[in-house]
Amino acid sequence: MSVGTSRAPGAGEPERPPAARPAGDLDGLGIDPDDLPDGLVVADEHGYVVCFNAAAERITAVPAAEALGQRLDKALPLEDLEGRRWWQLTDPYSGLAIRVGQPERNLLLPGGREVLASARYVRGEPTGPVRRVVVSLRDTEARRRTERSHAELIATVAHELRSPLTSVKGFTATLLAKWTRFTDDQKRLMLETVDADADRVTRLIAELLDISRIDSGRLELRRQPVDMGAAVGRHIQAYVAAGQPADRFLLRIEQPLPALWADPDKVDQVLSNLIENAVRHGEGTVTIDVTPARSPREGEDTGTSVIVSDEGTGIPEESMNRVFTRFWRGSKRGGTGLGLYIVKGIVEAHGGVITVGRAPGGGAEFRFTLPVAVPAYLA
Repeated sequence: MSVGTSRAPGAGEPERPPAARPAGDLDGLGIDPDDLPDGLVVADEHGYVVCFNAAAERITAVPAAEALGQRLDKALPLEDLEGRRWWQLTDPYSGLAIRVGQPERNLLLPGGREVLASARYVRGEPTGPVRRVVVSLRDTEARRRTERSHAELIATVAHELRSPLTSVKGFTATLLAKWTRFTDDQKRLMLETVDADADRVTRLIAELLDISRIDSGRLELRRQPVDMGAAVGRHIQAYVAAGQPADRFLLRIEQPLPALWADPDKVDQVLSNLIENAVRHGEGTVTIDVTPARSPREGEDTGTSVIVSDEGTGIPEESMNRVFTRFWRGSKRGGTGLGLYIVKGIVEAHGGVITVGRAPGGGAEFRFTLPVAVPAYLA
């Protein structure tokens, strides 16, 4: 039964729609429905629309002047994904008296326009007649963006996993089948390749776990005293030991540095990513400045700032606002495009901030600042 026809005329229900009323304030609270971010549609006890806010206009593409005063099922002709009319299925005015509403679900407007809709039935008493039907509408674009992001993540991970796993499988199968045909040097080379590819898979899985924890707000930090200058020095020494010239790096530390409490493993992850980006994608000298700075956290005066810069071509101005998003790559030279997204998540989990800009030498400059975060019992 359609909305607004659940009672026979003469039983208190008008035969014609009441005069349309403007949205107005919500119950005298001083809140204009047009200021709400979600669509709001309200029908009275007879099933006629008495409120249709600006967001509902935008989401449904139906003018408020056209919707106000109409029956709810006419103003908002929703169907489920199987083509069934939602108001006939839910029957808010003549359905079960204990029903309080409908949970959010995907529904379709005429023309196939998809919306997220939920409803609340307002009764004067627990099992009394419905006095108001309040419908909330949301655009599905945000959900679609999230779904696309998840699909891109799955596709990227599948692609990145396929190559090392194919290599591991190929080398191990070859060694097992023809072990005696290879020299010790050939066996060593194959096993070293398998080991490197296994490390690559491990790193990718670690990145996925980090993204999951960052997105859900569950990134755990184990704060300890951290010597930021020493941490940067270890990374530089590792690059020099791996064959990079020592004069490629310039480390400048401004003393005294405040006592920093942070997760040393996470800090190493941030430094590793930023310095690796400068080495791989930048040119000239990689300069790392470690200085005291104003804390980004309220209630603290000092923090520690690290600036990593190079002398390459830098990042195009139009790409600056996308650097810390998923899958952004500064070049086509490998990588998943997840590293800087994770770096930003780690820095912000510490209560810090990270920015990107152009270095004095023309290359890229990344700067992150962490609050000292001294435990209360030491403050």
